[in-house]
Amino acid sequence: MRYAGLTKAIHLILGDQLSRNLITLRQVDKNRDIILMAELWDEATYVKHHKKKIALVFSAMRHHAKWLSDRGYSVDYVPLNDADNTHSFFGEVERAVKRHSADRVVVAEGNEHRVMQDMRDWGDRLDIPVEILEDDRWIASHADFQNWANDGRKQLRMEYFYREMRKKTGFLMDEDGKPEGGEWNYDSENRKPPKDGMSIPKPTSFEPDDITKEVMDLVDEKFDDHFGDLYPFPFAVTREQALTVLDDFIRLRLEHFGDYQDAMVEGEAWMFHSHISFYMNCGLLDPDEVCAAVHEAYHDGRRNIPLNAAEGFIRQIIGWREYVRGLYWHRMPDYKAMNFFNAQRALPDFFWTAETRMNCLKQCISETKRNAYAHHIQRLMVLGNFALLAGIHPDEVNEWYMIVYADAYEWVELPNVHGMILYADGGVLGSKPYAAGGNYINKMSDYCKGCTYKVKEKTGADACPFNYLYWDFLIRNRDKLSNNPRLGMVYRTLDKMDAEKVDTIKQDSEAFLNSLS
Repeated sequence: MRYAGLTKAIHLILGDQLSRNLITLRQVDKNRDIILMAELWDEATYVKHHKKKIALVFSAMRHHAKWLSDRGYSVDYVPLNDADNTHSFFGEVERAVKRHSADRVVVAEGNEHRVMQDMRDWGDRLDIPVEILEDDRWIASHADFQNWANDGRKQLRMEYFYREMRKKTGFLMDEDGKPEGGEWNYDSENRKPPKDGMSIPKPTSFEPDDITKEVMDLVDEKFDDHFGDLYPFPFAVTREQALTVLDDFIRLRLEHFGDYQDAMVEGEAWMFHSHISFYMNCGLLDPDEVCAAVHEAYHDGRRNIPLNAAEGFIRQIIGWREYVRGLYWHRMPDYKAMNFFNAQRALPDFFWTAETRMNCLKQCISETKRNAYAHHIQRLMVLGNFALLAGIHPDEVNEWYMIVYADAYEWVELPNVHGMILYADGGVLGSKPYAAGGNYINKMSDYCKGCTYKVKEKTGADACPFNYLYWDFLIRNRDKLSNNPRLGMVYRTLDKMDAEKVDTIKQDSEAFLNSLS
């Protein structure tokens, strides 16, 4: 849409919109328009983000701004330490409009609800047109998800949405319009425990250049009280580097990604995962190109990419990633306030310090502090599982996940944590809580070998706390869960326990949870 008689527009690019294919960028007239980018205190501190995340986003922004300037775009870049920086989106847009005598503002929609709420008022406050464009980098538009969700469905299950996305994109579909191999989902083949002596490639890393070093000095100075280790800093900060990470994943790790995507090994934080969520979520990579690269690798006869690996990876993006974004916008803002189990416990201090005798938690929290990263099973079945079983308040858990991970933005963090991890939405996202005892962690990791607790012990001072907390969680929430068809067998097992064992489970759980305070 063009406005007759208007001469200059401010095109705002946010820190999670660093795509060269961004709709805002495609509409820029180099001869008259200004691209505005700004590092904002408000965005770095609405939760106290991990130091590595702040450094990643600010460095990627500066590199993107340089790339744009080198190609003839007029870029107005406001660094954090600019004396006149208002540190809010609106404040910087307002200043830029006055500074450049602009007649309108163009911006792609914010991916977080709080940002969109702010944007919708800008036109009235500035008294000039503000165009908020739908971000078309997504495979499913808002309308696509709403049409799917409102199509007479009683439950919004990812699996069925994923099938629609497969049909839409054509990824891993045969010429007859059927899924490659005859099945939509090969998740049952993607649950192998780690093998002794398995060779795990090191993650792709980069030495910080002068721009990144300058940003790291800034983070050191301004955000020294934030969680996490800033050094070493291995992340990609340019599109070219992010493409290298993707290529290395396909070349070195994709072959074993499917088999071992759920496996956990002490001292191996990165495993066979892709490590590109950082770059998709800030815009350096687009989801369709990532899936296309894996699709092509699977069909490349020179590569040995099994179907379960390619399908499992593509499902995470066009299935899960697109689904949680759609669900977020479908159910917000009420979604965030849901607390199905009425969980009220405070987050234990060891989530910040990693000072706990539970080795699985110690390893995952230590790696999170060091890397601003943990893979999905660590987040779900160790850290999240504990938060669920312990009854920690959803607000505290959500805030922790938002703080500690460099790929965390509310559109992806909230449905994953609130819905999948905590079941705080009462089943909007998932069909049952992802609760498990210590046996699951022992099967899928080597953590239990180095733990002071004994995973085979079910109760008592030496027992793995996950074991009695699991049953205590089911006992506490029986009125809300016993009719769940996926938990029928579990409750039948519980009913076979004698009263003394049940009392011991309750007592051990109460003593352990009280010790967290």
